[in-house]
Amino acid sequence: MINIERLHQNVTTWLQTSRQRVLALMNDPLTVATKSNRNDLVTNVDRTNQQFLIAQIQAAYPDARIEGEEGKDQKTKSLDGLVFFVDPIDGTMNFVKEHNYFAIMIGVYVDGKPVYGAIMDVMHDTIIAGGHGFAMRANDTRLPALADEPLAAGLIGLNGPMHAHNRLAVADIGMASSGVRMIGSAGMTFADIAQGALIGYISYLQPWDVAAALAILGHAGVIFSRPDGSQLDLLTPGIVVAATPQAHQTIMTMMNAAATN
Repeated sequence: MINIERLHQNVTTWLQTSRQRVLALMNDPLTVATKSNRNDLVTNVDRTNQQFLIAQIQAAYPDARIEGEEGKDQKTKSLDGLVFFVDPIDGTMNFVKEHNYFAIMIGVYVDGKPVYGAIMDVMHDTIIAGGHGFAMRANDTRLPALADEPLAAGLIGLNGPMHAHNRLAVADIGMASSGVRMIGSAGMTFADIAQGALIGYISYLQPWDVAAALAILGHAGVIFSRPDGSQLDLLTPGIVVAATPQAHQTIMTMMNAAATN
């Protein structure tokens, strides 16, 4: 088994260095391109930061597989062995338009099992980390256990288009909660769940969008599933329902009712 304490020290160092590099590059003109649609952005900073993180991982863990968001040179078709998921800038639209509310994420898996995750809130210099036998923390300050409250008692993060079209009853789920939040970054939304600000999150996510959070929050009591209740496949994108147990149960009930109507 991988040494989690050493892994945490390594990842913390990489993320802190990465943060300084990103902040420096933010002062330069950005090169912005689109990927799947006009709102799916990629910048020179995304690509440069991914290259930096991959180089650090390869130097420290030469046998690891790496699944990175940008480009097709670093893709894995198997979760066997040690696998790192890297999201160099999560919330690129926020990064470009607001220079805020974006994250850098690393999730680590061994033979398909979540071992460790870290989410760096770049502008607030905060790393949310946790994993197997590694208590959830913010900058190495232990976070309190998450409350298991009803959906009605908590705020929920939702995907904008899903909410607008009430897909899978997402707008109804939002109405059943205490309120809806749309942050524009999976990493920042999951960081809010870790810190007790949100009760859950529903969105269409890529593997690198959810891998770190599944490792952090899955070991802290948050349930992750597809809308039909099945487990996530981290080699395939799809809709993710993540919430504390009571809220997750209510969300599943509402989604199942919508699917049968």
